[in-house]
Amino acid sequence: MSTIHWTEARTTRSARWHSENATPPPRRVVVADDRMRADTAYRLACEGTALLWRGDFPDARHLLRAMGRRIDRSRPRTGGSAAESFHLHRRARAHRARILGRLLVPLDDDHCLALRRAPDVRQACAEAYGQPREPLVISLRELLGVIGAHEWRRTGVEVPALGARIHPHYGVFSPVRGEYVDLVAHAALPASARRGAGPRTAFDLGTGTGVLAAVLARRGLGHLVATDISPRALVCARENVRRLDLDTRVDVVGPGLFPEGRADLVVCNPPWIPARPTSALEQGVYDPDGAMLHGFLYGLAAHLEPGGEGWLILSDLAEHLGLRTRGELLTAIEAAGLRVVNTSETRPRHPRVRDGADPLHAARAAEVTTLWRLAVD
Repeated sequence: MSTIHWTEARTTRSARWHSENATPPPRRVVVADDRMRADTAYRLACEGTALLWRGDFPDARHLLRAMGRRIDRSRPRTGGSAAESFHLHRRARAHRARILGRLLVPLDDDHCLALRRAPDVRQACAEAYGQPREPLVISLRELLGVIGAHEWRRTGVEVPALGARIHPHYGVFSPVRGEYVDLVAHAALPASARRGAGPRTAFDLGTGTGVLAAVLARRGLGHLVATDISPRALVCARENVRRLDLDTRVDVVGPGLFPEGRADLVVCNPPWIPARPTSALEQGVYDPDGAMLHGFLYGLAAHLEPGGEGWLILSDLAEHLGLRTRGELLTAIEAAGLRVVNTSETRPRHPRVRDGADPLHAARAAEVTTLWRLAVD
């Protein structure tokens, strides 16, 4: 357990430090309030000093935005290659997060945010951190993410392919990018070699919110087994299948990648960027060395029923960024004893595709998401 220390009213104080991205506690902390100017706050944060906020909550948000504007005055650097531009972009984002993460707020032992005009964050914090036990100090930036996640969880995300809303939890990737869901919703189900009918059993690996398992259940598969390595995702998926009255047909198990047994259809939508995530939420996008992708490919043959298929849903953004080649993917498929039966493709529809100011715009504009239908060779 990490502890943060500071001096206030000539008294040394301390509280437990919490950071979802495992940032160590700051070594130097000063108390700040509404009198602190943005230039001063930015300078102190750049020097490594954290600011424990004791002023008005809306003013803290204004200060955070003002610090962000000062960081953004520097034009983003681009490299000589797509891969170099990607790494420079990640480095700039990490720097920005590090500086802004030095504006801190205190939570009481009931998760109450004891600042003037502060919202009631107790439920949001309980959802993200569990039941309160003691006072905490966290970054304001993280708290705003917790508040936003609570709203997503409360209102849900409409999934047209499902005809219902999915409610993501904090730290679980939200199905706001619907192209991968649409691919699974519309791909023709494979015939079962032994049963002569559509597949009756399917695995959804890395289920996250449970959205793909729910889509497949609605398509008529009799039994779904959904897995994930994240305890938060397992709780989230179970809650969503209960909301959809699918809990008698969808079993959520884990943590792990493959469940026991075999299935007629095994679906996996792994993180598409082979790089290290910096937070729990980024684990839905970044996967060091493509570990989950390779785990799926090399485990698939042992978990498919005769005549079954594995569906790999994968963006090619990593290829456009120079982080993986199409040849490397095809070699991995062949080395796993698999063959490509067919593919279907779609292009992303999210706003960043049209953002010409994005340093990675060229790669995003060229991105294609593919559903690879794989069978045992």
